[in-house]
This record gives sequence, C-alpha cells and structure tokens, in this order.
Amino acid sequence: MRSIWNGAISFGLVSIPIKLVNATESHSISFRQIHTEDGGRIRYRKVCELEEKEVSSAEIGKGYEDADGTIIPITDEDLSHLPLPTAKTIEIVAFVPADRIDPLQMDAAYYLQAGGAPAAKPYTLLREALKRSRKVAIAKYALRGRERLGMLRVVGDAIAMHGLLWPDEVRAPEGVAPDTSVTVRDKELDLADALMDTLGEVDLDDLHDEYREAVEEVVAAKAAGETPREAPSAPSSGKVLDLMAALEKSVRAAKESRGEEPERAADSESDSDSGSGSGSESGSASGSASASGEAKVSRLPQRKSARGAPKQTGGKKSTSAAKKTAAAPRKSTQATRKSTSSKTATGAKSSASAKSTTKKTAAKKTATAKKTPAKKTAARKRTA
Repeated sequence: MRSIWNGAISFGLVSIPIKLVNATESHSISFRQIHTEDGGRIRYRKVCELEEKEVSSAEIGKGYEDADGTIIPITDEDLSHLPLPTAKTIEIVAFVPADRIDPLQMDAAYYLQAGGAPAAKPYTLLREALKRSRKVAIAKYALRGRERLGMLRVVGDAIAMHGLLWPDEVRAPEGVAPDTSVTVRDKELDLADALMDTLGEVDLDDLHDEYREAVEEVVAAKAAGETPREAPSAPSSGKVLDLMAALEKSVRAAKESRGEEPERAADSESDSDSGSGSGSESGSASGSASASGEAKVSRLPQRKSARGAPKQTGGKKSTSAAKKTAAAPRKSTQATRKSTSSKTATGAKSSASAKSTTKKTAAKKTATAKKTPAKKTAARKRTA
C-alpha cells in the first residue's frame, strides 16, 4: 500500500517512525459527464482569469483570499516553517476509554505502518500497551494544511488511526427531534423488542452493495447491446395508521424471512378466548344459576336423582305427608325453645311430640270413621 504521509508517533520521549496508509477504499462507480447529443466528453479546464488561458498543474499554487478579495500567495515552504510540533509528528496527548469518543466525530481511517526495523520495537510496545489498557490514544497531527485530531486503536496486529472532527465541528441536534409530545405504550415497546430480537445480529461480511451490482449489470447489458433487465416493482404496503399493526406485521415478516413460523398475536388471543370459553361452558352451572333460576332448578333434580335422592310426587298423599312433616318441626321447635338443658332432651321431647301428634291424628280418623256410618244409616231409614 502506498503511504500518503511520513512522520513519527510521539509517545512521551519515545519516537516511532511510521508511514500513514489509507485503511479504506471506495468501490463506488463513477460516471463521466458527456454531451447528450453526440456523447462527447465534458471536461473542466483550469484557466487563469488574468491571461484567459489554460494552465498546467505545475503552474498552480496556493493562495488565501482575504476579506476584501485580495489573494495572498502561500507556498509549501511557508507551511513547512509553521511553529507546530505536529507538522511531521503524531503527538499522543492522552489515553481514554473507547466509549468516550462520540461516533459523530469519526472521520477517515488510516493504518500506521512501522517505518523500518528500528521502529518495530517501540511500535510493538505501543500496540501491546493499548491492548492491555483497553484504551485508545488521542493524538494531534497535521495533514493537508491543517492540524487534526486523531484516535489510535489496535486492529489485529496493527495500529489504526481514525481522524476525528474537533468538538466544535459537530453540530448540536437542535430542532431534529419531534416537537410534539408522544407517549409510547409498553405493548409497543414489547413488539419493538420482539422485532429487534427477530432481526438479531448479522455478519457484516455478508452485506454487500446491491446498488453497485445492479449498476454493473446495466453497464454490461448496454455494452453488449442488450436491454437492461427491469427491476421488480416493490409491493405497495399502503399507508399504515396503526403502529401496533405495523410492528406485528414486521415481526411476522422478519420471522418468515428467516424460515421461522410466526406466532401471531391474534392466534394467541383467540386461543386464550377459546380456552376461557370452554372453561365458561364447563362451569356454566354456577354462572347460569346466578343468571337465571331455570338453569339452577333444571340441574339440581338431575344431581339428586343420580345420587338416589327421593323423588317428589304430586297427590293427596304427598300433601298430607308434607303437612305432617311441617307440623312435626313446628312442635319440635317450640319444645326446643322451652328446653335449655341439652340436645338430647330436645330430641326426646320432639320425638314425644311427634308420637302424640300421630296418636291424635289416628284418633281423629277413628272418630270420623265411626260417625260416617251412623249418618248413612239414618239416611236409609228416612228414605224407607
């Protein structure tokens, strides 16, 4: 690689001869300007305004334009005598953690190549010191007519330097954020987190410039006299008004692109609804009982009949039995109120009252039976 600058790294009293090499290269396709009518090249010519003639690069120098428009010539010799220690030196001024550097300050990147065998030992010393401290070096250097700020860090077995903008060259983000007050719900954040997890990480080596490849295909097709292939039209997604719906759709699309089966929120909601519905159906006895009396009455006889409970039948017998049953508790209740000794005495008295009631009832039936034949006999005699 061709060096663009030769100098030294000043590490305290240690001087390390280095060469500055570009660490990046551009693969973008450049176009020439042409005349559309005949395809002729359009060129820019450097012309002297005073003589109105074209000049060569060897005749071109530097000049500073003053406020009144006066041009002050500045030569390379003038710049070489500047009272700057960084004219040919990368002067390290501090060591800081890497997270102290704002990525907005990052500029061009360079590799620092050791300048010969004498530079191998101090170069390795600085590299290992940066590794062990887990810090980066902040340095000042002069390049292309101005003093610059740089950051030195270890890349593999080499030392790289990133040009940094001066802090006052980075604009403050005033008026960039939305002025309106926006509230983000937890559900939206959860979906955003799910989308981030689904997209996951990526190997940067797998990314490539698809636009450059498409341009190269067009150039190759035109050179071969063929019609360039038309790009497929992107499907119109329409205007999305619901942020939640857009996030859910993005999560599903990301999972489908990775070959995963998307778990739709609607499906989970329907599952939960169906689960709750089956539960309400299985427990409808209690719910319907509280809502309507018919459901409660219709289910109770079935449960009693299943357990062998006695059935209630209509008729006079059931009515008289009900009267007897009602009479017995009333008298037993009165006997219970009068007695305060114990439950045993209460039970005995209630039994006695029940027996007496039975005897009285039987006596009434007997008296009734005796009276009835007498009336019938008297009626027969009168008829005769």
